[in-house]
Amino acid sequence: MNSTIKEKLAVLPDQPGCYLMKDKNDTVIYVGKSKVLKNRVRSYFTGAHDGKTQRLVREIVNFEYIVTTSEIEALILEMNLIKKYDPKYNVLLKDDKTYPYLKVTSERHPRLIVTRNVKKDKGKYFGPYPNVIAARETKKLLDRLYPLRKCNTMPDRVCLYYHMHQCLGPCEYKVSKKTNEEIVQNITSFLNGGHTAIKKDLKKRMLEASEELDFERAKELRDQIEHIESVMEQQKMTMNDQVDRDIFGYSYDKGWMCVQVFFVRQGKLIERDVTLFPFFDDPEETFISYIGRFYLHQNHPYPKQVLVPVATDVDVLEGALDTKVHIPMRGRKKELVELAMKNAKISLEEKFALIERDEERTIKAVEALGNHLHIETPHRIEAFDNSNIQGADPVSAMVVFIDGKPQKKEYRKYKIRDVEGPDDYETMREVIRRRYKRVLKEGLPLPDLIVVDGGKGQMTAALDVLENELGVDVPLCGLAKDDKHKTSELLYGDPPSPIDLDRQSQEFYLVQRIQDEVHRFAISFHRQLRGKGAIQSELDRIPGVGQKRRRLLLRHFKSVTEIKNAEIEDITRLGVPEPVANTILIHLNQDNVEEPAEE
Repeated sequence: MNSTIKEKLAVLPDQPGCYLMKDKNDTVIYVGKSKVLKNRVRSYFTGAHDGKTQRLVREIVNFEYIVTTSEIEALILEMNLIKKYDPKYNVLLKDDKTYPYLKVTSERHPRLIVTRNVKKDKGKYFGPYPNVIAARETKKLLDRLYPLRKCNTMPDRVCLYYHMHQCLGPCEYKVSKKTNEEIVQNITSFLNGGHTAIKKDLKKRMLEASEELDFERAKELRDQIEHIESVMEQQKMTMNDQVDRDIFGYSYDKGWMCVQVFFVRQGKLIERDVTLFPFFDDPEETFISYIGRFYLHQNHPYPKQVLVPVATDVDVLEGALDTKVHIPMRGRKKELVELAMKNAKISLEEKFALIERDEERTIKAVEALGNHLHIETPHRIEAFDNSNIQGADPVSAMVVFIDGKPQKKEYRKYKIRDVEGPDDYETMREVIRRRYKRVLKEGLPLPDLIVVDGGKGQMTAALDVLENELGVDVPLCGLAKDDKHKTSELLYGDPPSPIDLDRQSQEFYLVQRIQDEVHRFAISFHRQLRGKGAIQSELDRIPGVGQKRRRLLLRHFKSVTEIKNAEIEDITRLGVPEPVANTILIHLNQDNVEEPAEE
């Protein structure tokens, strides 16, 4: 904890508000709210935390806070700040889910359309529907019953829909505003539960048509009735009333939360939304924030009622959402909330079970690989691959796997400096030398296993540098490919010989993933450089050397090698400040230059 944070913690107010955590670049990485700012913000810097919270705290170098007059204001402000800054640790609702809705547009001659984009316009929205097929079937039914216009752009003459009695033909005939309003009202009534009355009216008209021996019309009406029943009645669960509700339940454990939302429309449960995410605050406040952002960020239309579990601050939610929020204490509504809670708990347990299963399988693969090689379990594996195209612009890359999982922050990429032409063995020597000289110099952890992409030649070159130049004793293996550039065999020992791995085993899949990953990383780095036209000068990575200064140095010294061999006075004579000249010489003459992977 730095001095700035300590000083700010000491003067935090005992009031509600929002806080903004910032990293070394002054970027907002997390936004939260609290009933009591003093207690909440201090909690991040005291006591024990799980791994993900520790990662957040390690990045915090400063914070700001905004005091509000109420918890409702804090919730609204939090939602707006998250929308503005999109902090990387506020991962809720990053992957927006959208459901189809039916919309009656607000045009002079309105249309009925299916849309996933709910806007705050004058249109009427109905839904959400379980899927686009259900929405389209309902639209198809309504198109048969109510003749709104179908075309996006008004044509010059009537089309087939007019002759099918599914459009009034406003392109050619005058249709009054009152007529359009009546049709819209009928559609609204139908979608709000009035389909039962319409079905009753259709049955009456069907019987009248039969009595008049108009069997064709009677059959048409019968088909409409059956269509209504098939579209509107096939639902999962029902409630006695026709109220549109969203029913929320949540569960949390091990720093993760799952929220389930049941959509009840016209008294029927038609769909659910499931979201799992890590959280860093009080569970109840996180849940409340989720609901607020669910409507604000995803533009879900407000239902007539939102049902939530016990221990939810209803007043705060109602103030922020401007809709009725209710905690049911008995009956069918309470049962549905409990069902949402139960489903959330099951989803969370399933996630942990899958994680544990995957981790167990991966750890066993790492242990099995160690057994095949007769070494200790290689918890840390570092793998290398070289890349060049027809000998041009040679580069190399290193990836790191810890307990069988890639650690992308530890990936490294190398521009080959000392090797001329396509020499894979010497390239491997250079990269191994640069990597492990730096590891020894900076006291970095040595790997439990080194993997080189290639056969006996690459292995021999790498082992020679490790053993005879650096005195490093780390097991090293090679991965050979077949003619289709797929992992063929694992080589190990002195002299190298194939290790018998079952191609269906988890350990074979592990070495295959490692080889694929290091190859992908090397190729992507090589393409990145070739896309710029050529490998950049070492000068491009020196602080204080911009484009103009680089051109000046190269124009005078002709090459990076000449700059490297120059005296500091030779550089300062060109107008380069002495501290920058000194930095240039130190950088160019250091033995090991690595570039971290871009994330």
